[in-house]
Amino acid sequence: MFRSAPLNELIEHSLTNNPDLKAAQAALSVAREGVLAQRGAYYPSVSAGFSASRQRQSGQLAPTPNANIFLFNLFTPEVSVSYVPDVFGLNRRTVESLQAQAQAVRFQMIATYNTLIANVVVTAIQQGSVQRQIEATHQLIDINTHILEILRYQFAKGYANGLDVAAQESQLAQVAATLPPLLKQAAQLRDLMAVLAGEFPSQPPAGTFALASLQLPQDLPVSLPSDLVAQRPDVRQAEANLHAASARIGVAIANRLPNITLTAGTGTAALAFNQLFTEGTGFWSVGADLAAPVFQGGVLLHQERAARAAYLQAAEQYRSTVLTAFQNVADTLTALAEDAEALKAASSAADAAKTTLDLAQRQWQDGYAGYLALLSAEQAYQQARINLVQAEASRYADTAALFQALGGGWWHRQGLAADDHGE
Repeated sequence: MFRSAPLNELIEHSLTNNPDLKAAQAALSVAREGVLAQRGAYYPSVSAGFSASRQRQSGQLAPTPNANIFLFNLFTPEVSVSYVPDVFGLNRRTVESLQAQAQAVRFQMIATYNTLIANVVVTAIQQGSVQRQIEATHQLIDINTHILEILRYQFAKGYANGLDVAAQESQLAQVAATLPPLLKQAAQLRDLMAVLAGEFPSQPPAGTFALASLQLPQDLPVSLPSDLVAQRPDVRQAEANLHAASARIGVAIANRLPNITLTAGTGTAALAFNQLFTEGTGFWSVGADLAAPVFQGGVLLHQERAARAAYLQAAEQYRSTVLTAFQNVADTLTALAEDAEALKAASSAADAAKTTLDLAQRQWQDGYAGYLALLSAEQAYQQARINLVQAEASRYADTAALFQALGGGWWHRQGLAADDHGE
C-alpha cells in the first residue's frame, strides 16, 4: 500500500524470523492435531497383543492344562475390538468444540500476523521520522549557536545588551535539550526493530529507513461498511470461542446420559508356540456394556450449569469485542481525517517558512536585512520541517493503524471466511 520496496523486504524478513509468529503457527498445528485425534473416536479401536509366560500351577488349584501338568509355558496372541457408538452426541460435540477452539487459535495467529506487520511498519515510520528530526535538530543547534556567537560579538562591541545574549543562551539550551531524547528514542526503535525481525538488539536490520521511500495513499476511506469490521481476527476469534462454548454445553448434557460400549475379542492360547492356531486352541468373546450415571453428588448437573454460564460469558465477550472493534475503526478514521488537516497545515507552514527564508536570503545578499534576520528565518524553517515530519509520520502511522483495525486491510481483502480450514 505504501509502495516501498525496503519496507516490504523488512516485513518479509520479520514474517520469516519473528518468534511470536512462529509460536502462533505452532499453536495452530497443536490445535488442528487435537481435532484430528478426537475424530479418531468415531471409529472402532483395534488392538493386538501377544503374551508368553512360563508358570507353575499349584496342585491344589484347578484347572490345569489338559495334559495335567503343573509346570508349563503359555502363549496367547489376541486381537480386541471396541467401539463406542456416539448415540447422544458426546464425541460429535467434543469434536465440534475442538474445531471451534482450533478456529480461535487460527484467528489468534492471524492477529499476531497483522500486529507484527503493523508494528514493523509503525516502528519503521518512527525510525524515519526520528532520524529526520535529529538532522533538523542538529541544524537548529548550529543555527542557534551561530546566533549566540553573533550576539556575543555585538555585545562586546556594544551593539547588543546582556538580555539578548541571555535569552539566546536559554534558546540554545532548550533546543539542545531536545536532542538527547531523540537519540534515545532512535536507539530504542533500532532495538525494537531488531527484536521484531527475530534478531538480538545487537543485530538490527541493515540500513536505515527513510520516510521518502513511502508514498502516502491518496484513496483512504472516510467511512466503511460494518461487514469489514467482521473480518477482524479478534472478532472472529470471539465468535469461535462462542461456538466452542455452545458445543461444550452439548458435551456436558451428553455426559449425563448413558454410554454404550461394544467389545469383541478373539485369539488363541497354547502350551507350545508351534501349536498356536491349531484346532481347539482358539477363543473369542463378544459383549456390550451400558453405563449410566446414577448419583454423582451433583457434579454433572453443575458442570452443565457451568457450561451454560460460560456460554453467556462468551456471548458478552463477543459483544464487547465487536463494540471495541467499531470503536477502534471509528477512532482511526477520525484520526486520519484530522491527520489530513494537520498535514495540510504543516505543509503550508513549511512552504511559508521556506518562502520567508528565500526572501531573507535575498535581502541579506542585497544588504537590506541583517544576518540575524536570516538566521531567524532559517531557524523557523527548520522548526517547520520538524513539524511537517511529525505530521507525515502521524498520517503514515494512523494508516497502518487502520490496516490493523480492519483486520488486515480494506482494499483487496475479501474476509477470512474463505480460508476457514486453510493455513
